[in-house]
Amino acid sequence: MSSATLLKIAAVLALLQGIAHATLIVFASPKHGAEEVAVIDTMKSRRFNFLGAQRSYWDFYFGYALIAAIICVVEAALFWQVAGLGPGVIRTVASVFIAFNLIHAVLAWRYFFITPIIPDLLISGCLLAAILRAAA
Repeated sequence: MSSATLLKIAAVLALLQGIAHATLIVFASPKHGAEEVAVIDTMKSRRFNFLGAQRSYWDFYFGYALIAAIICVVEAALFWQVAGLGPGVIRTVASVFIAFNLIHAVLAWRYFFITPIIPDLLISGCLLAAILRAAA
């Protein structure tokens, strides 16, 4: 399998990760009882001045989740574009994003749950294989 194909597989995985993340945050609803509802209601209702803007913790939570989804989509677009470039660019870009995805996986393991770790590891594996193919 060529490095271009491996990068395009990584791109599709990143795109699916972004779509899943956006879908889950936009359409999520509390499923763990009254305590979860109370936490979410409190996050939404308590607003405060943060660097000149009135925000709630829900704004930060929801906004960051959308940013994370967009990052995945941008990552997918970048991988797709890099697939058509030379080995030096492939190695450089893939190396940076292997580090990014592995750090993201560690943070997801520490602060979230296993589901986001799976695409991070699959993407990292595709990128590592693309580097190895580009070096050959």
